[in-house]
Amino acid sequence: MEREGKRLTAEEKAVVLRRHLVDKVPVSELCEEYGIQPTVFYRWQKSRWKAGFEGAAASLERQSPKKDRREAERIAALEAKLRKKDEVLAELMEEHVALKKSLGEI
Repeated sequence: MEREGKRLTAEEKAVVLRRHLVDKVPVSELCEEYGIQPTVFYRWQKSRWKAGFEGAAASLERQSPKKDRREAERIAALEAKLRKKDEVLAELMEEHVALKKSLGEI
């Protein structure tokens, strides 16, 4: 069985959802007009609401000074670990080059 409906872009999906929410067009009419199943419409609606609420929650969330301090300490520790790794790699490369020179490969 072949699918007859076309894929809608994100903008087109937003238009469909807006028509339902703002203009109060029934879901059945929209589904018939755009050739989509009601379950597809409700899936779009659910994902839009979830994305909207997650964005709103993130923008409303304020970090406490304690959380900021812990995050800064974590970043400092990771930066120190990275510096140490770079130092070890530099030492290993230096030893590697010295060994190659002693073997006459360079």
